[in-house]
This record gives sequence, C-alpha cells and structure tokens, in this order.
Amino acid sequence: MIFISLLSAGTPVFVQTGTDLLLDVKEPVDLNELDLFTWKVNGSVNVVRLINGNLTISPNYTSRAELSAQNHSLLLKNVQKGDSGVYRAHVAAETNTDVAEYSVTVLDPVSGVKLTVKLCSSDSTKVTVICSTEDSLINSTFTCDNQTCSHEGGERAEIITPGVSLDVYLENGSVICNHSNQVSSTRDIQKIEEFCKKPEGKS
Repeated sequence: MIFISLLSAGTPVFVQTGTDLLLDVKEPVDLNELDLFTWKVNGSVNVVRLINGNLTISPNYTSRAELSAQNHSLLLKNVQKGDSGVYRAHVAAETNTDVAEYSVTVLDPVSGVKLTVKLCSSDSTKVTVICSTEDSLINSTFTCDNQTCSHEGGERAEIITPGVSLDVYLENGSVICNHSNQVSSTRDIQKIEEFCKKPEGKS
C-alpha cells in the first residue's frame, strides 16, 4: 500500500495503478451545522458529501473512498486509470470556498527493457546498441563511445506514449538503458567490454 501526500494545490499528481492515493486538505476546515463539504472529480461527480456530520459516499466509490474526520483529506484505494481527473474539495457555506485541488493522472508501470548490441568497433571503443521495451513497441538505436551516447534512430518513446522516456547513457564503463514514466522505471545494464566480446557484436 502506497500513500502519496500532495503538498501544493493545483500541482499535477501522478500515481501508479493499483496503489492508494491520499489527497490532503492542508488548512483546517471548520464546518457549521448547515455547511456542505464535498470532494468532487471533474467538477460534477461527487466522491463524498458531508453535511451536519452525515457522510455520503458515492456508489462508485463506496468501497474505495475514505474521508478523514480530522482534516477532511480523501483517501482513494486501489486507483485505476478511470480515476484520473481533477479532484476538488469544496465548502458550501455563506461563502463558497475551494480548500484543495489536484490534477490526478493514474499510470501503469513501464515495461522492462533490453539492451542488444548492433555493432562494435574493432578496437572496442565504440558500440552501437538497440534499447527496446519488452513488448517491442518502442526501440531506439544509440552509438556510445567512452564518454557519451548519441541517439541514431528508432521509435522515440515520447511519440508512442506521452510522459514515457527511453534513454541510454554511460556510467562507469557500462551502457545503461532506462525506461521510465512519472511513477516507475526499469533498466538494463551491460558493460561495453562484455558487449564487444559477444559474437553478435562483431561487424
């Protein structure tokens, strides 16, 4: 179970599918007898309603939403992609006030990645690698020397899936392929020396 506490209203929030999400109300909320407190998503759908101490949870959220009696924060359990949206905590009283607002995006974790060698220079100082995802939907070709890796071609991850990146870089003599989005990352690591010893690495 993962709890994510959100610090500033209006900040986009990314959360992984299947985890729990805590939406905080930072300032104390004092409710009079007839004041109505609500958490709504996308401006119209009630998640919870609280008036005169009586709490109503929308049928769509009955087993997944909890409202804190102390600070009126909202806990959403086992979030799914359909839970993405703008969540707003609102007090309807003599004056109407929004006391919290979050733009929530629920994302699946990224798939694994694999590095394969395409070409090695004769002196093993330069290697061309292909970094591809397990589902083979995304792949990129990079050429690395002893200092840097430069992108040559292939399907760029950002084009296929917004917010996803597929990067290759060098670290301590190893080539690292990193597949990430805002909630998760996976990577494959290979030493350049080992790459260039493999039979398939010969040009």
